Amino acid sequence: MNWNKKRQPVNYLIMPPATSFFIPTPLLMLISVTTMPFLLTAGESIPTTLDGPFKPLTRRFDPSLRRGSDDLPIDHPRLRKRNVSSNLPEQIALALSTPSSMWVSWVTGDAVVGKDVKPLDANSVSSEVWYGKEKGKYPLKKKGNARVYSQLYPFDGLLNYTSGIIHHVLIDGLEPEKKYYYRCGDSSIPAMSEEISFETLPLPSNDSYPHRIAFVGDLGLTSNTTTTIDHVMGNDPSLVVIVGDLTYANQYRTTGGKGASCFSCSFPDAPIRETYQPRWDAWGRFMEPLTSKVPMMVIEGNHEIEPQASGITFKSYSDRFAVPASESGSNTNFYYSFDAGGVHFVMLGAYVDYNQTGAQYAWLKEDLSKVDRGVTPWLVATMHPPWYNSYSSHYQEFECMRQEMEELLYQHRVDIVFAGHVHAYERMNRIYNYSLDPCGAVYITIGDGGNIEKVDVDFADDPGKCPSTGDNVPEIGGSCPLNFTSGPAKGKFCWDRQPDWSAFRESSFGHGILEVMNSTHAFWTWHRNQDVYKDDSYGDQIYIVRQPNLCISPATLREGGGRKTSGGENRFSSPSFLVFIWIFLMRGIVPSFLDIIV
Repeated sequence: MNWNKKRQPVNYLIMPPATSFFIPTPLLMLISVTTMPFLLTAGESIPTTLDGPFKPLTRRFDPSLRRGSDDLPIDHPRLRKRNVSSNLPEQIALALSTPSSMWVSWVTGDAVVGKDVKPLDANSVSSEVWYGKEKGKYPLKKKGNARVYSQLYPFDGLLNYTSGIIHHVLIDGLEPEKKYYYRCGDSSIPAMSEEISFETLPLPSNDSYPHRIAFVGDLGLTSNTTTTIDHVMGNDPSLVVIVGDLTYANQYRTTGGKGASCFSCSFPDAPIRETYQPRWDAWGRFMEPLTSKVPMMVIEGNHEIEPQASGITFKSYSDRFAVPASESGSNTNFYYSFDAGGVHFVMLGAYVDYNQTGAQYAWLKEDLSKVDRGVTPWLVATMHPPWYNSYSSHYQEFECMRQEMEELLYQHRVDIVFAGHVHAYERMNRIYNYSLDPCGAVYITIGDGGNIEKVDVDFADDPGKCPSTGDNVPEIGGSCPLNFTSGPAKGKFCWDRQPDWSAFRESSFGHGILEVMNSTHAFWTWHRNQDVYKDDSYGDQIYIVRQPNLCISPATLREGGGRKTSGGENRFSSPSFLVFIWIFLMRGIVPSFLDIIV
C-alpha cells in the first residue's frame, strides 16, 4: 500500500454540517436532513457510523496462527546497546508538550543490576538539544534536567537495579508543520547523538489535523511486538499513542525469557514479584527508530505498577517518560491532556483515584470545560482498561471507573474512547450507559500489540466462559460488578450472545490508524499483524462521523445556553427532535418521506 499520500475520501461526497436549526417544519426537516454530514457512495462502500448501530459480528481466532510468541532475548540485535561510549545518547524519544514545543528524552550511562547497586550521578552529564530547520545547522539550543531511579528488592535471589541517567529537555519555538533536525547529548564531552529529524504537527484548528495517528496497546517485547511496530512504522504515522502496558518487564522473570515459570516457587522468601528492569532499557532501544522521529504519548497500565518493597509504585513509568503534565494542569504523569491539530486528547489514569470526589475527576471536569470545539472539534479519550468489553478477560473489571466518569465524557460529547488491557480487538457501536445512543462515544479496544500473555480468544457470552463476579478485580481500585437491568441480558451478568453494543470483535494482534479528514469525518482502520505484507488489507475499517448539530453537549447548554459560533450568535437545536430525525434517517424512513414531499 502507498501510505505516502494522505488518504482522501474520494469515493464519497461529504456534505457539510448544518449550522443552525429552528422550529421544525416539513421544509426545515428536509433542510436538516440534507445538510447533516453523510456520505453518498460512488464506488467501494466503506461503512460509516451513520450506518449503525451495526449487527454484532465476530471473527473467531484463526487456528492456523499461533496465539503468542516468546519474548525476544535480552541480547537480540534490536535490544542490545549499540553505542561504544556509555556517554552517547540512546533510547531517544519525542513527546508532545504544547503546539509549539516538544519533549526530547534519552538515556546515557550504564544501568547496574545486582545485589548491591550504586546510583550514577545524574549531574555528571549535561542535557542538551541542538535543533533547527536546516540539516547540519542548529541555531536553537536548550538545556534540561536529568534523573536516576532505583528498583529495589531486599530479598534472597532477587536483583536490584539502578538506571542509567535519564534526560528530559523541552525544546520550544517550533513552527507548525515544519521539519526540524536535532542532536541531543552533552557537547562538552563531546557526546552528541547523530542528527535526527522530526516533523511538527499542525496548530489546533478545525481544518488542520495530524497526517495519521497510530494507536497500539499492550506491546511487550516479543516476536509479535516486532511485527506490530514494523507494521506501524510502515504506515507512516505522525503521532503514536500507546494505551498502557509497555514493556512487560514484570513478566520477564516468570512467563518471559528463560525465567522462572513459577515465581513464588523459585523465590519463596520474596513477598513481592520482581520486575526485570533491563527490559525497560531494551524496550527503549527497540522503540528508538520510531520514537526518535515521531512523538509518542503514553498512559500507564497495570504492568507499569511495579511495586517495590518500600511501597513505591510506577517508578519506571514516572521517571522515563516526559508528558505535558504541568502544561495541561494535571501536574502528574498519571493523567493529562494535549492537542494534536484539531484533536484534543485526554489521557485518563485507571490506577489512581478516579472517583468524583478526587483530583483526577476535578481536573478532567475543568479540562473538558475549556475545550473549544470550534478549534479542536474532535475529542478523544484514552485509558488502559476498557469500560465496554465482551471478552471473558477483564470483563467488567473497571465498571467502577465507568460509573464514576462516563457521564462526564458523555456530557462533553467525547467522540472516541481508546483502551487496551484486553489482548484482542473490539469496536463498539455508539453507546452510553450500556444503551445504544447516537450521541455516545465509539469505544475501541486495541490491546493487541503482541505481548507475552498471548491473544485473548474467549468471549463472556460463550457457553461456560462467563466469569464470576469475583474473577476480574483490578490491582488498584474497587470492583463494581453489575447485572443488566434491561434488554436481552436483563437480570444476568453476561449476555448469552454477542452484545448489541459490540459491533465487531476479533482475536488477532495488530494496531490501528486514525486519519482525521475534517471537523466531522475520520477514517479508522485496524491492521492485523498477519496482513503486514498485504496491500489494501484491513481487519476493520469505518468512517467515524461526528454530528455536532445532532449531539448538542448538555454541559455546554448548562454553561452558556448553547455553543457560541465564531460570529457570536447562539446555535440552538432541539436534541430530541434531531435524534428523531437521526433515527428516521438510519431506518430508511426519511428517503420515503422525501419522495412524498418532493
